[in-house]
Amino acid sequence: MPSLTKIHSFDEVFDSQRLFRQILTVMANPARKVNIKEFADRLHGDNPGMLAVAMTLLDNEVGFCAVGNADLAEEISFLTFAKREEAETADYIFVTDAAFLGDAVKKAKCGTLRDPHKSATIIVRTEGADAGELSLRGPGIKDTVSLGAPQAVISAIEMRDAQNYEYPQGVDFIFISDSGELFSIPRLVRKEAF
Repeated sequence: MPSLTKIHSFDEVFDSQRLFRQILTVMANPARKVNIKEFADRLHGDNPGMLAVAMTLLDNEVGFCAVGNADLAEEISFLTFAKREEAETADYIFVTDAAFLGDAVKKAKCGTLRDPHKSATIIVRTEGADAGELSLRGPGIKDTVSLGAPQAVISAIEMRDAQNYEYPQGVDFIFISDSGELFSIPRLVRKEAF
């Protein structure tokens, strides 16, 4: 009988716990950056950082959508048993191509006034050098914080702010670069007007 070869070396218990603490850190401290390369390196494919986050946050009780990326959707479904859904109902939306970002933001559920936490989290792959600086204000930030950001991040925040959600509704963002840099901009953190 042939032996089964394990494709990924990401430990679903220990690595997930360690990465979950990293994700909690960036969610509680908007714009703080951590590097998850050690976890991404244990996974294969075109989007190992996204797979690491998916394996940490998703299970068979949540729904997800990988906008415009059928291969990633297949991998996430196989590894997490999470339900594939349309962007309008998904708890987690994965965006690997900035061309799909606007559509994802418009369709993402933003929670309700009674249950704002029932909003979507959009996980965005970022590429390239910083295109500018964002000044952010909101929970978890004393006064304001500045963040050097690639164009996809700047665009995502501008698109989200253009939705004019009623407080405290909105969508959370997690950004992952190809080098493993991860940070978050939660739903109540806004771009500071100059």
